[in-house]
Amino acid sequence: PQAPGMSSRRHQPKPGDLIEVKRPLYQHWALYLGDGYVINVTPVDEGAPSLSVSIVSIFTRKAKVKKQLLKDVVENDDWEVNNKYDRSRTPLPVREIIRRAESYIDMEVTYDLLGNNCEHFVTMLRYGAGVSDQVS
Repeated sequence: PQAPGMSSRRHQPKPGDLIEVKRPLYQHWALYLGDGYVINVTPVDEGAPSLSVSIVSIFTRKAKVKKQLLKDVVENDDWEVNNKYDRSRTPLPVREIIRRAESYIDMEVTYDLLGNNCEHFVTMLRYGAGVSDQVS
C-alpha cells in the first residue's frame, strides 16, 4: 500500500529541487540533496519561554540546518517539487547547489519568519539569493 503523504508526489525529486511541504498552517521548504535526503532549517527549541520574552524573540530564534530523510521531514503531510522561481531566476549548477547546501549542515542560523525563513534558506541555496512570497 502507498504510504501516506506520498499521494501528491508529482515526480521523483532531483538533487537541487525545492520541496514544498504543505503543513496545516504554513508551507515548510526543504532542498533535495539526493538518495532520499533533504536539507532544511528547523527551529531550535530553547525550552519554555519566560514571561519576559519579547515579541521580537518569538520571531527571531535560533534554528539548525539539518540533513534529514525526506520522509521524516514530510511525515504525513502532502508535498511536491516546486521550483516556482525558475521562471524568473536561473538556478545555480546542481553541483554548486549541493556543495553550498552541505556546507550548512549542522550550522546554527538565526531564523525569523519575516526575513529569513525556511523558504529563504532553500532559495538562497538554489538561486544564490533568498526569496519568499510567503511574506508579502
